[in-house]
Amino acid sequence: MGFSIVVTGKGGTGKTTIAALIVRALMEKTTKAILAVDADPNSNLNQVLGVPLKKTVGDVREELLHEKERLSPEMPKESYLEFMVQSSVVEGSRFDLLAMGRPEGPGCYCYMNTLLRRIIDAISKNYPYVVMDAEAGLEHLSRRTTRDVDFMFIATDPTVRSVETARRILELSKQIETNVGQVYAIPNRVPQGLKTAVIRSVEDKGLECIGVVPEDLLVQEYDIAGKPLIELPESSPAYGAISEIVEKTPLQLN
Repeated sequence: MGFSIVVTGKGGTGKTTIAALIVRALMEKTTKAILAVDADPNSNLNQVLGVPLKKTVGDVREELLHEKERLSPEMPKESYLEFMVQSSVVEGSRFDLLAMGRPEGPGCYCYMNTLLRRIIDAISKNYPYVVMDAEAGLEHLSRRTTRDVDFMFIATDPTVRSVETARRILELSKQIETNVGQVYAIPNRVPQGLKTAVIRSVEDKGLECIGVVPEDLLVQEYDIAGKPLIELPESSPAYGAISEIVEKTPLQLN
């Protein structure tokens, strides 16, 4: 049985950091394969994971649209597209990365996107754990690009606007009947002394808070130096909080 985790939230709440640290925690707690999916058009999950990114699914889609007339009749478009998507997967030492990349350009992408979803779903099923860094806000829900999710983590920061966005994401996920199992809020970068107040603010909006990530100077230092956050030491307060959250989540770690 595989598990899929989506990290979403208002822009600037640190959802990419949370997604990367979830990957790190899974690496520490299981020997099973992990797929990290960067679904944010502003792709930078690879940077915090410390792996190169040469091609995205968006690049593959554009290439096929420009090359489709030159393909051999013996090569079905779906087979070629599957091969190209597979070749865009970045293989890490303990995880793989698939970046979605740019949104659609001008023209009709309906058929192409249907094929891509089918291919990506097939790839994802090969991994016991899939961690997706979703694009900021509500677009991925309103377009139904987030499907079959076991756990949705909504990143927030200690502001009313961010918590309100988290509430709206929760409500939208119900309205469009996405196949989402459990939804949790994760307040991020919470200053010392505000933990109780932030949890209360989140719960007052009808969200379940699974854990709080404190302010962490190490995260800031790594970001400024351009060092991958996946290399944070175990003494990092942020990593410690995410590690505890992963332990709380029923992921059948072994």
